[in-house]
Amino acid sequence: MRKAYTTLGWVIAGLVLLQAASMAWGVGGQSRFIENGGVVDKALVEAARAGGEAPWPEVFGFMIHGINGGMLIPLAALALLGVSFRARLPHARRNAGILFGLVFVQIMIAYSIRDLPLLGFIHGLNALLIFAAAMVIARHTADVNDDAGGTSAAAMPPTVAGDAPLTSAEH
Repeated sequence: MRKAYTTLGWVIAGLVLLQAASMAWGVGGQSRFIENGGVVDKALVEAARAGGEAPWPEVFGFMIHGINGGMLIPLAALALLGVSFRARLPHARRNAGILFGLVFVQIMIAYSIRDLPLLGFIHGLNALLIFAAAMVIARHTADVNDDAGGTSAAAMPPTVAGDAPLTSAEH
């Protein structure tokens, strides 16, 4: 379960990076569309949603952002929370709970941005907090014994060149 816990941390961190990249891709395409005389209004959005042609190719960045942030990241955070109860790592449940709470807040902010666009600023900052929390989780087992009962390299006692590490019985 420790491996699953760590892996889910890396997956969530990667999905947050995908979030930022897909949004930048979509906004970049939208900016070029507008510079070339295109107009983004309610009619354009409704036509695109009704199955019309994409107004600019990079509009798929917004779709990736929506699917990833609305489904994939929350599901991964929920899975991480569940795994944290079996991972038997110090603070695993607390860290997973914090990350899940940040993801929940992120979704609530996303649904409220239309009413208060300033929340977009907080949405971006909270995304950085989610990324940081995911990285803490991903790196969590670096200083903790692994499942096989061994220790990480950081926890190994120093040895003389050419000597094998001392076992606990030899200490």
